[in-house]
Amino acid sequence: MLSLKIIFIFEKIISMPGALNNAQLEILKLFQQEQSEEDLKEIKSLLITYLADKVTRTADKAFDQNGYTASVFEKWKKEHFRKSA
Repeated sequence: MLSLKIIFIFEKIISMPGALNNAQLEILKLFQQEQSEEDLKEIKSLLITYLADKVTRTADKAFDQNGYTASVFEKWKKEHFRKSA
Protein backbone atom coordinates (compact mmCIF):
# COMPACT_ATOMS: atom_id res chain seq x y z
CA MET A 1 0.00 0.00 0.00
CA LEU A 2 2.78 2.45 0.92
CA SER A 3 4.62 1.65 -2.32
CA LEU A 4 1.53 2.60 -4.36
CA LYS A 5 1.30 5.92 -2.51
CA ILE A 6 4.98 6.63 -3.16
CA ILE A 7 4.63 5.79 -6.85
CA PHE A 8 1.55 8.04 -7.08
CA ILE A 9 3.39 10.94 -5.41
CA PHE A 10 6.46 10.34 -7.59
CA GLU A 11 4.36 10.42 -10.77
CA LYS A 12 2.65 13.64 -9.64
CA ILE A 13 5.98 15.32 -8.86
CA ILE A 14 7.66 14.39 -12.14
CA SER A 15 4.63 15.61 -14.11
CA MET A 16 4.82 19.08 -12.54
CA PRO A 17 6.83 21.32 -14.87
CA GLY A 18 9.67 23.09 -13.09
CA ALA A 19 8.97 21.39 -9.75
CA LEU A 20 12.33 19.61 -9.77
CA ASN A 21 15.50 20.00 -11.77
CA ASN A 22 16.93 17.18 -13.91
CA ALA A 23 19.36 16.00 -11.22
CA GLN A 24 16.58 15.74 -8.65
CA LEU A 25 14.39 13.81 -11.09
CA GLU A 26 17.17 11.35 -11.86
CA ILE A 27 17.79 10.76 -8.15
CA LEU A 28 14.08 10.13 -7.58
CA LYS A 29 14.06 7.63 -10.45
CA LEU A 30 16.92 5.76 -8.77
CA PHE A 31 14.83 5.33 -5.65
CA GLN A 32 11.75 3.86 -7.31
CA GLN A 33 12.99 0.48 -6.09
CA GLU A 34 13.50 -0.28 -2.42
CA GLN A 35 17.05 0.45 -1.21
CA SER A 36 18.77 -1.16 1.76
CA GLU A 37 20.04 1.07 4.55
CA GLU A 38 23.59 0.13 3.54
CA ASP A 39 22.94 1.16 -0.07
CA LEU A 40 21.48 4.48 1.06
CA LYS A 41 24.56 5.20 3.16
CA GLU A 42 26.83 4.36 0.23
CA ILE A 43 24.84 6.56 -2.17
CA LYS A 44 24.96 9.44 0.33
CA SER A 45 28.71 8.99 0.67
CA LEU A 46 29.14 9.00 -3.11
CA LEU A 47 27.11 12.20 -3.44
CA ILE A 48 29.08 13.91 -0.68
CA THR A 49 32.38 12.87 -2.28
CA TYR A 50 31.21 14.11 -5.68
CA LEU A 51 30.11 17.49 -4.30
CA ALA A 52 33.31 17.92 -2.26
CA ASP A 53 35.41 17.17 -5.35
CA LYS A 54 33.37 19.65 -7.37
CA VAL A 55 33.93 22.40 -4.75
CA THR A 56 37.67 21.62 -4.71
CA ARG A 57 37.90 21.80 -8.52
CA THR A 58 36.01 25.10 -8.54
CA ALA A 59 38.27 26.57 -5.84
CA ASP A 60 41.40 25.35 -7.65
CA LYS A 61 40.17 26.93 -10.88
CA ALA A 62 39.47 30.25 -9.13
CA PHE A 63 42.93 30.22 -7.54
CA ASP A 64 44.55 29.55 -10.92
CA GLN A 65 42.49 32.19 -12.76
CA ASN A 66 43.21 34.86 -10.13
CA GLY A 67 46.87 33.99 -9.71
CA TYR A 68 46.53 33.26 -6.01
CA THR A 69 49.49 31.62 -4.31
CA ALA A 70 49.90 29.57 -1.16
CA SER A 71 51.09 32.71 0.63
CA VAL A 72 47.78 34.47 -0.16
CA PHE A 73 45.89 31.50 1.25
CA GLU A 74 48.03 31.55 4.41
CA LYS A 75 47.34 35.28 4.80
CA TRP A 76 43.59 34.68 4.47
CA LYS A 77 43.69 32.01 7.17
CA LYS A 78 44.91 34.67 9.63
CA GLU A 79 42.42 37.37 8.66
CA HIS A 80 39.01 37.96 10.19
CA PHE A 81 36.26 38.39 7.61
CA ARG A 82 33.36 39.11 9.94
CA LYS A 83 31.53 42.33 9.39
CA SER A 84 30.84 44.63 12.31
CA ALA A 85 27.21 44.83 13.37
